[in-house]
Amino acid sequence: MLSIFVTPSFATEITGAGATFPSPLYAQWADAYKAETNHIITYNGIGSAGGIKYIKAAAVTFGGSDMPLSSNELEKSGLIQFPTAIGADVPVINVSGIKSGEVILSGPILAKIFLGKINKWNDPEIKQLNMNISLPDLAIVVVHRSDGSGTSFVWTDYLSKVSPDWKAKVGASTHVKWPLGIGGQGNDGVAKNVMEIQGSIGYVEAAFAKKRHIPVVNMINKSGKIVSPNMKSFEAAAQNTDWLKTEHFNVSLTDQPAAEAWPIVSATFILMRNKPVDTAQSKAALIFFSWAYEKGAKIATELEYVPIPDKVVAHIKKIWASEFVFTN
Repeated sequence: MLSIFVTPSFATEITGAGATFPSPLYAQWADAYKAETNHIITYNGIGSAGGIKYIKAAAVTFGGSDMPLSSNELEKSGLIQFPTAIGADVPVINVSGIKSGEVILSGPILAKIFLGKINKWNDPEIKQLNMNISLPDLAIVVVHRSDGSGTSFVWTDYLSKVSPDWKAKVGASTHVKWPLGIGGQGNDGVAKNVMEIQGSIGYVEAAFAKKRHIPVVNMINKSGKIVSPNMKSFEAAAQNTDWLKTEHFNVSLTDQPAAEAWPIVSATFILMRNKPVDTAQSKAALIFFSWAYEKGAKIATELEYVPIPDKVVAHIKKIWASEFVFTN
C-alpha cells in the first residue's frame, strides 16, 4: 500500500474528465495541489456520461460521475469507484421581484412543473405554499441539461422518488427524454439560461448557484419541514449513510428522512481502471485524491460540499490497496 503513495520526484500532469457537479471543487483542489507540489491536475467538466465513456476507453486517468455505477458495470468495465465529496442539486429561478429563498416548493410540485402540468408561477398549488409573497401571472420556463449529466441523474432520481407520475413517464437517468423545456450544456449552461430567461426554473449544483448569485428555492423535505440549501441541511442528509455496508459505495442520498435534510443531495464519484494503462499516472492520481481527503476539506466546505468522513476515507484507501493491479 505504501508504494501507491510515494510522491513522484518529477512534476506530473494528470487528466480527468466527467461530471460538472464537482468541477468547482476539483478546480480549487487542483490549484492548491499545484501550489504545494508543482503537479498539475487537469479536469474537464464534460458531464458524467462523458466521464464514464472516457474512462472506459482509457482516454483519461480518471473519470467523474455523480451517478454511481452498478457492481456489474464496474466489474465488466474493469473499474474502481469511490466518492470524493457530497454536494447538492438546488432549484434556481428567475422571477422578477422574487429574492433567493423566498419561494417554497415541494417535490411533487417540482415534478408537476417539469412535466408541464404546472405552467404558471401563480398556479394555486404554488400559491398555497407561498401565501406571504405575491407571485406573478407569468409562464414557467423549464431549463434542464442538454448533455448526459450526473446532476440530472440526481435531480430525476429525486423526482422519481416523490412522484409516481414522473417515475412512470420519465424515470431517473443521466440523459432522460425531457417532457418540455430548454436545454443547457453543463451546470454553467443551465445557470446562464436561467439568469437570462424571465420566469425560468432550472437545477444546478449548489456551488454554481452560489458562484452566480442565482436565486434558489427552499424545499419541503420528506419530513414535511421547510429547509434551505446550506451546509447544515446537506450534512443532515448525508449523516446517516452507512457507506461501509454498501458495495462499491453505491448509495442514493436523495429524499432522506432526517428532519433537517436537504432532499436533493448526492455523492460525486471517481472512476479509475483497476488495471491502469499507465501505472505512474494512476498512482499520481491516487496521491492527489489522498491529498484532497487529508487537506481539501476546508476548500470543500467553503464551496458547500460535504467532505467524505474519515472512516470512509480509510476504507477507500484499503480498497485502493487491494483492488488496483499495478504492473510496475
